[in-house]
Amino acid sequence: MSIFREDQPPSAGALDARLAGYRFERDALGRSAASVFRLEALGLPTLYLKVENVGHFAEIADEAARLRWLKASGLTCPDVIAEDSDGVRNRLLISALPGSDLASASVLTPPARAELLAAALLDLHCLPIASCPFDHRLERRIAAAKARMQAGIVDETDFDETRLGKSAEALFAELESGRPGHEDLVVTHGDACLPNFIASEDGFSGYLDCSRLGVADRYQDIALACRSIAYNFGEALVQSFLDRYGMSATDPARLDYYQLLDEFF
Repeated sequence: MSIFREDQPPSAGALDARLAGYRFERDALGRSAASVFRLEALGLPTLYLKVENVGHFAEIADEAARLRWLKASGLTCPDVIAEDSDGVRNRLLISALPGSDLASASVLTPPARAELLAAALLDLHCLPIASCPFDHRLERRIAAAKARMQAGIVDETDFDETRLGKSAEALFAELESGRPGHEDLVVTHGDACLPNFIASEDGFSGYLDCSRLGVADRYQDIALACRSIAYNFGEALVQSFLDRYGMSATDPARLDYYQLLDEFF
């Protein structure tokens, strides 16, 4: 497996011994904003290396902490093998999970993938919120959205079709004025799109890109899951997903609100 020199990950030192003998290939694992490399070597386990620039909005340390907590809670996710930072870039080395992400796991039918997503979210949402140290309730998420907007890192060209052409400032005004009056708190994934969940022909393999995992309204996950299923498989499977989850009816205003919130992340 050959790659171009620009695909080589930066080296900081602390992880280098663990990377010896591996070939690197860029990978579109999940939806992480970090650069992701798939590592392979004969006789060695497949690994993934995530690399990001150090900064106020870096997420690798958040992801490592959440993966360790999720694993300790009994749910499947990549093992954190090592992490380091040289003050310029953060790196996270994790194990690979068997299978493919639910957006591309062609060994399974779209209905089966939608049901696996529902079951995975149910398992996550059943974890006791008192045990979760990560607070992603609206007060914190709206503050984070505002900080990202003020830093100029909200991508206005990537808004959902219904919001294209609007400014981040206009959407933030909607976010503040439309805030729901209550939150149905569970442990959420935070970015519950199909590419962030892995499955094989044997079933669900685990959760990916968990840097936004935390206690929040369940609609944080339901809204993004519904949007992802509609985009990848069509609207017809959204109701099948909801039925499997156990939510036969939804609140359209809350679905829209949490999809609006996601525009800032």
